[in-house]
Amino acid sequence: MGTRGTESTARSAPHGVGRRLWLWAGGAGVVAALVAGVFAYRAATAQPGEGMPDQGNHHVQTLNETIPPYNSDPPTSGPHLPYIAPWGIHTEPIPRQLQVHNLEDGGVMVQYNCPDACPDLVARLKAIVSSYEHQVILAPYPGMKRRIALTAWTRLDAFDDFDERRVRRFITAYRGIDHHPR
Repeated sequence: MGTRGTESTARSAPHGVGRRLWLWAGGAGVVAALVAGVFAYRAATAQPGEGMPDQGNHHVQTLNETIPPYNSDPPTSGPHLPYIAPWGIHTEPIPRQLQVHNLEDGGVMVQYNCPDACPDLVARLKAIVSSYEHQVILAPYPGMKRRIALTAWTRLDAFDDFDERRVRRFITAYRGIDHHPR
């Protein structure tokens, strides 16, 4: 009878205390799956690059004006000239005060640092930037710490190894967002 009673209790468990434990265990699994899904979604939708504090939109008239130091290198906001650099491919570095105005106008800068020539990297970056008609610039940036830097208004992503998906994701996330004061 003891065995039969145990079987009977096991079969009827979903209606008593056992049912509560079963629901709790199942609910915990659902909660764990939902939490994991939320974190996966956040990771997939997180904004690319690192956020930098906004240093404002102050215009300066010349490259010779004294300005406070930028909080990132390359810069992502702050004092800048009242005109922009032409969009597209550049073979010479663009002054920082000029870069910032392009960022304010919704542009993205793709810059590279190759102490030794790196024609393969430049060719790959050119192919990406050339696929956008407007609001993207490719230029060398000698002296920066990483080989590649992507900048947009208050956003910076710097890395050493070419990653086309990473570059395109950054451009897609920030290109075309105007940052003029309203």
